[in-house]
Amino acid sequence: MVTRFRNRLLRCVLLCGIILSMCLIAVSGVSANVRLPSGDMPLYAQLPCPDCVQHNDEWAVIPFYRPPACVPPNFNLLNYFDPAAFACTPPTTEGFEIWKHGPGIDPVPLVWQLQGLGAVPVYFVNWPELQAAMADGDLKIGELESLPSLLRGTAASYKQTARNEGMLSIVVLQMIARGALDDGRSFDVESVAHGPDLRQNTRITFR
Repeated sequence: MVTRFRNRLLRCVLLCGIILSMCLIAVSGVSANVRLPSGDMPLYAQLPCPDCVQHNDEWAVIPFYRPPACVPPNFNLLNYFDPAAFACTPPTTEGFEIWKHGPGIDPVPLVWQLQGLGAVPVYFVNWPELQAAMADGDLKIGELESLPSLLRGTAASYKQTARNEGMLSIVVLQMIARGALDDGRSFDVESVAHGPDLRQNTRITFR
């Protein structure tokens, strides 16, 4: 399970790098430690695969990079990437990437960081319930929003960071989110996966 989790996350970060390199104009002779803007990616939510969801034993947290209302009803959220997502503006995050040489030269950035623009939609779902919903490899927005345990919220503060080492070795994945649930309570999320096996430690608090 740990190896599969790590491989899925590596694939997701690699795909982000590939898409960014296609979206930017490559410049020959790029110097070391290139910093490039990021954030406007063809993504709806941080739900790339069942093994990549940030969670503890009870709850899973799903931040949205675009308003949930933009997600096409027939889109499988586990497919992660959708070029049509670019039409859903504005995104809810912005950020940057730091590359050793640049996209098209390096497979992934050394650092990928996203920050919320002040109102990042966040869904919380009972983790075993979400696992069952994802078991068939397909999860539509309607199915997600119909899960009995669903809590909706908005993160006033949101930060997501991935640090890579070597070709495809993620050493730290971190997410920090704070905001309010629609029911009036506040939430606090701190999630870190680190080390070669990406051991996950996720704290989700409702007040």
